[in-house]
Amino acid sequence: MSNEVIVIIGAGGIGVAIARRQGFGRTVLLADYNETTLNQAAQSMRDAGYRVETKRVDVTSRESVQELAATAAALGDVMQVVNTAGLSPNMAPVEDVLKVDLYGAAVVFDEFEKVIAPKGSGLIISSMAGHMMPALPPEQDQALLHTPTEELLSLPFLQAEAIPNTVVAYMIAKRANHLRVQASAISWGARGARVNSISPGIVVTPLALHELNSEIGGMYRAMIEASPAKRMAPPEEIAMAASFLLGPDAAFVTGSDLLIDGGVIAAMKTGTLATPD
Repeated sequence: MSNEVIVIIGAGGIGVAIARRQGFGRTVLLADYNETTLNQAAQSMRDAGYRVETKRVDVTSRESVQELAATAAALGDVMQVVNTAGLSPNMAPVEDVLKVDLYGAAVVFDEFEKVIAPKGSGLIISSMAGHMMPALPPEQDQALLHTPTEELLSLPFLQAEAIPNTVVAYMIAKRANHLRVQASAISWGARGARVNSISPGIVVTPLALHELNSEIGGMYRAMIEASPAKRMAPPEEIAMAASFLLGPDAAFVTGSDLLIDGGVIAAMKTGTLATPD
């Protein structure tokens, strides 16, 4: 076994698919907020011959993420960090979506920058939702890029009264992920490491099924029908793309976002599909 450590935050379908693709022969540190989900995923990987350590994490707590980063560093050389944690629009109010999907993502970038090894790489699983909105005003883009993490949720345009619903909150959070990846590419680069994002479309996970069966399920079905691919994707397709971005073949790729959505955004841009309000 090598001394390399792969950190996967989020033990859901995409996180586990990436862990299985990237983790064999390395130590996988699997983290999740839900300990039942975490332990079940870890045991299934151990049963398949993987070396897996676990730790509960709350990405909205800087102290919790710091503890996770310290645990990873104590296990070996932290070569890959993948953050799949997130709340969907139907799971929580505006404030919680922003706290997990925007602030929590920024905290993970901050803390793992301190322990990532040279030639290491980071990846956040964002969403095609970050491509759905019209362009933000330049001053808002700059604020999302440069505001210190602990001040992000105090920005006026991120207050609950300024955001009409959780779908818009989710889109803003995912746009912020793309911008923080760009900012982090500079600081991670000073350590000889890279960081990117993937923006998946509708992936067959329990989270997606929850959304399909919710009051906004019709919107999801319309996206699938209007897309050129006309289907959802299995988590393994996202894991294949993640493997490229995390590995040496992508050594010249940093600060970038890879949209993998079956053409949903193309359908929106061409007017085939209406953009969510």
